[in-house]
Amino acid sequence: MTTVPASSSAPAESDPDRFALRLGYAGLAPFVLGAALMWLVYPEVHPYVALALSSYAAVVISFLGGIHWGMAMRHQPPPHTLIAWGVVPSLLAWAAVMMPPASGLVIAALALLACYGVDRRLYPLHGAAHWLTLRFRLSMLAALSCFIGAAGA
Repeated sequence: MTTVPASSSAPAESDPDRFALRLGYAGLAPFVLGAALMWLVYPEVHPYVALALSSYAAVVISFLGGIHWGMAMRHQPPPHTLIAWGVVPSLLAWAAVMMPPASGLVIAALALLACYGVDRRLYPLHGAAHWLTLRFRLSMLAALSCFIGAAGA
């Protein structure tokens, strides 16, 4: 077994690795594309774009809640606060998808911001503080895309 010497160009041990960064930023593409298309498509295509953006936002919001279940599973017994919060984003996302896009996308954006706010408080307590810079960037751009999409609805 060989070891790889640390270099100054390597990320700090606590930073998310490049693969995670790339996937995270790639995950913004449907948000940005959806927000742009809300302003660019013909009226007959508009409902499909709105549904695509709303649905994608809901999937991501649900994923953010699921992270808390993963954190809870590392503990015995699991903290009830993590389990309870893990369900809330999915319920908010479901409600947002069921609403007209002009209001549902605003709810989705607010849910993304709320998820970040909760994560900002909880991640450090569970050894995940090093993800907060990436989470901030992704959450802000995703929420902005939802707000822009809502304005185009």
